[in-house]
Amino acid sequence: MTSDRRYDVVLLGATGFTGALTAQYLAKHAPTDLKWALAGRNQAKLESVRSDLGVDVDLLSADVEEPESLRAVAESARIVVTTVGPYLRYGEPLVAACAEAGTDYLDLTGESEFVDRMYVKYHARAVQTGARLIHCCGFDSIPYDLGVQYTVEQLPRRVPIKVEGLVRAGGKPSGGTFQTVITALSRSKQNVDAHRARRRAEQRPGHRSVKLSRERIHRSQGFWAVPLPTVDPQVVRHSALLLDEYGPAFTYSHNAAVKRLPMVAGGIAGMGLLAVAAQIPPARNALLNRIKAGDGPSAERRAKSWFKVRFVGAGGGKRVITEVAGGDPGYEETAKMLGECALSLALDNLPTTAGQVTTAAAMGPALRDRLVAAGITFRVISTEDY
Repeated sequence: MTSDRRYDVVLLGATGFTGALTAQYLAKHAPTDLKWALAGRNQAKLESVRSDLGVDVDLLSADVEEPESLRAVAESARIVVTTVGPYLRYGEPLVAACAEAGTDYLDLTGESEFVDRMYVKYHARAVQTGARLIHCCGFDSIPYDLGVQYTVEQLPRRVPIKVEGLVRAGGKPSGGTFQTVITALSRSKQNVDAHRARRRAEQRPGHRSVKLSRERIHRSQGFWAVPLPTVDPQVVRHSALLLDEYGPAFTYSHNAAVKRLPMVAGGIAGMGLLAVAAQIPPARNALLNRIKAGDGPSAERRAKSWFKVRFVGAGGGKRVITEVAGGDPGYEETAKMLGECALSLALDNLPTTAGQVTTAAAMGPALRDRLVAAGITFRVISTEDY
């Protein structure tokens, strides 16, 4: 491992809940010759985290509201990992610093508006400097991004492909996820504007078509499939644009898998109420204060949490059903995914990419192998000809 940078990996946000879990993961799994450090604005808290980890890593001063400090961190590292959200509020200065310094960037955002805005503002510069800007490196959106790629690998090459994703999960959503949902519901116009600007700026392959399909509620694999308006299908779409292996015509639909119809009705009604409340500042603030970013459940509750994502893929006369599954999606597995992303960028022999890319395009099978070794399963359930 050779580099003119002082650090291979710097983690910003280790004093938060998910950041601390990520730091613990790196402390347990990073090789001894990996040069990594923790960064933040509160040195006393960083020292406490380092003491709990029991590892000798450097502590760097960095504040998301002080761009100069972020620039210094970016210039000292090959890879900067941040768990500091909401990213719409705190994320842009670090993206800018990494794009300018040619430093790889990883985050846990699920905020589609943020991802779109960062593409428009920093993708071109990152291409010039060689920086890889990779968003959504946790439960948003690795199981879907890598799961779809795994499904595509089971199908014939150079044929039109259609994939349906069905998500099930058990556990308490993270504080960051809750904050993301409420913020997105309160910024519907800004989301649309950012997405349109992104579409105008994107370079699309003229010889291939990639689209997202939002079907109506329907039955699939023994469940009610309910379309999910999350960032995840946008990430899958980006991967399909970047990778020719997804075929000349690729379509993806992303859904929650719900057992009973009354649960569907209740979920829709609940989201409707949240959407209304998110438009009213006092109600929105009350919701945001109820579950704060960085809050998290006990280890005992996390141990009971799980996720399973099933994919139904079809193309070239072949139909395949695959599944990606793991433990606590909001915290334990998210920290694992983020940690392994950092280790993959630092250690693996990867394809040459630059600019705003995805986990599938930048790391793909190498990252999947790491996650399988870490306990996340990727399996083929069935295949058939049609």
